[in-house]
Amino acid sequence: MASGWTADLLLGGIVLLGASVQWLTGMGFALVAVPALVLILGPAEGVVLANCAGCAISLVGLAASWRQVRPSSMVPLVAAAVCTVPAGTWAARRLPEPMLLAGMGALVSVAVLLVMRGVQMPALRGRKGALAAGAAGGFMNASAGVGGPPVSLYAVNAGWTVREFVPNAQFYGVVVNAFSIAANGLPRLAAPVWGLAVTAMAVGAVIGRVIAARMPENRARLVVLLLALAGGVTTLGKGLWGL
Repeated sequence: MASGWTADLLLGGIVLLGASVQWLTGMGFALVAVPALVLILGPAEGVVLANCAGCAISLVGLAASWRQVRPSSMVPLVAAAVCTVPAGTWAARRLPEPMLLAGMGALVSVAVLLVMRGVQMPALRGRKGALAAGAAGGFMNASAGVGGPPVSLYAVNAGWTVREFVPNAQFYGVVVNAFSIAANGLPRLAAPVWGLAVTAMAVGAVIGRVIAARMPENRARLVVLLLALAGGVTTLGKGLWGL
């Protein structure tokens, strides 16, 4: 794990990047930021900081789009996610750090590849699909800080457009991250680091809005997924090296 001003500035840059891509896809923050935050802060602190940032960013976005949320799909999804958050927290607290890093890296990498391929799974359709995606997402969010890919796969199989997906993803991010924070607690960061993280989120939101207005959705989504895949593979490698 890194330390000192260099690590703090790097952390701020990662949060800024994650906040920027969050405005492009509705769920980009965790995929891009978690692998790097885990390498800087360690698995426990990296995950809970990602939960906090993801919750805050989703809440801001949801304030303007909450009327577009689909309760019939999202209520069973988030209910299932909330039920599996304790299991994810339990796993994160009991596994050795190298194993956690390897597991997080593998989860991110596999999830990104599935989303990139637009995998069609009949089991991820309808109410049963919402329950399955929510259960997987809640566990992954609490244990690895990355709960979005199962919801993305659900949306792909439900035939949602990006415009339909974003507000529902933000609703999911607020609820599930809030429960993950309640289960895991807040990260133990110094006040200046908190200030840097909050500033980075605000600046990232502005940058993300500018990019979203100019970059085609498909290209923005590909950039986010490639960044996430690189981070996942790096984290997996670090974990395997430490085993």
